[in-house]
Amino acid sequence: MSPGTSTALHQAANAHSLRILAILSTLMAFASISTDLYLPALPAMAVALHADAGTVELTISGYLVGFSLGQLLWGPVGDRYGRRLPIGIGLVLFILGSAGCALSTNAGMLVGWRALQAVGACASVVIARAMVRDLYSGHRAAQMMSTLMTVMAIAPLLGPSVGGQILHVASWRAIFWTLVGVGLATLAMLWALPETLPPERRNRTPLRCALADYAALLRHRRVLGYAGAGGFFYGGLYAYIAGTPFAYISYHQVSPQHYGLLFGAGIIGIMLTNQVNARLVARLGSDRLMRAGTLGAALAGMLLAVDAWTGWGGLMGLVVPLFLFVSATGLIVANSIAGALGSFPQGAGAVSALIGAIQYGTGILGSALVGLFADGTPWPMGWVIALMGIGSLLCARHLVPSTGVIAGKAAAAR
Repeated sequence: MSPGTSTALHQAANAHSLRILAILSTLMAFASISTDLYLPALPAMAVALHADAGTVELTISGYLVGFSLGQLLWGPVGDRYGRRLPIGIGLVLFILGSAGCALSTNAGMLVGWRALQAVGACASVVIARAMVRDLYSGHRAAQMMSTLMTVMAIAPLLGPSVGGQILHVASWRAIFWTLVGVGLATLAMLWALPETLPPERRNRTPLRCALADYAALLRHRRVLGYAGAGGFFYGGLYAYIAGTPFAYISYHQVSPQHYGLLFGAGIIGIMLTNQVNARLVARLGSDRLMRAGTLGAALAGMLLAVDAWTGWGGLMGLVVPLFLFVSATGLIVANSIAGALGSFPQGAGAVSALIGAIQYGTGILGSALVGLFADGTPWPMGWVIALMGIGSLLCARHLVPSTGVIAGKAAAAR
């Protein structure tokens, strides 16, 4: 990109920061609203579609698989054809998938339409992350990512409640028609979003070479470190999502209403640490804050495993370390994404896609391990989260070199 083009983009980003922030936040929230909104309707859907609970829960797994793999497609497409066109195509697929869900007459159809919905939704998420890197760099990119993560946290906080209210006045199909409306409204908003990747910066490599590009990125130690730090942490987060309903409601006899409050407390923790990260990243650096977050997550995970194994502290022995673990999101996720994007700014779309696919892939692994080793106690959730936290810490400390190491290598080269 020419200096003039770069300056114009940054000036446009600063002049219209609130508008751009609002649109990017909406795009990145698609991952949450597509699932959280319909969670309260799962039992009603099982009855209406004459399916058991396990079959209907496949709509979540199918969505995660589509969301994870779909990102690997949209990243290179965004690098080659610009940002706005792939987002528009993705939104159309999301709208079609949501309408298909609303019209489904059996669980198999619903799972298939959910997969299409996910492939469309992930275009908005992966390309929105790349657009942050197009418009901002360094600590400013990490600040913007933290702000977006804070706004995004509102979606899972409000989603189940809004879905419950829709279910109170209409059928479960109305939830998916609501998502159709959200998709159409976002598509209309797209005209106000500037194209952040001018033609001279686009990657002309054929799309068939995308897999080779991903392999090259994975050979880059620094990218692997950021991907691992965020990926292992996501594995712990999805172990938390899969394990806490049983650990709280079934094992500790917490009411569903109180479970919602405990879940919401973790989201508030995420919002707070994202704001702390946005305020401190310019002074302390994103890598240092990411390492601090992974250390906190590892310690919280180990404490959780001990509490889950011994029963020490009862319910609060689970709630406190889980709150600390989940709150580390604000220090780990934004900084790991910004760091990876900063390592290869010329391929921000592909990097964003790879990071997202790894995150959701390990999320599927974390939730699956909790289910596979379920034994009627919180222990499987505890040890999975502890291992994921330790893995995140090891990646952040040993694969991402510190600033001092980088400076030393640069001096030696000179």
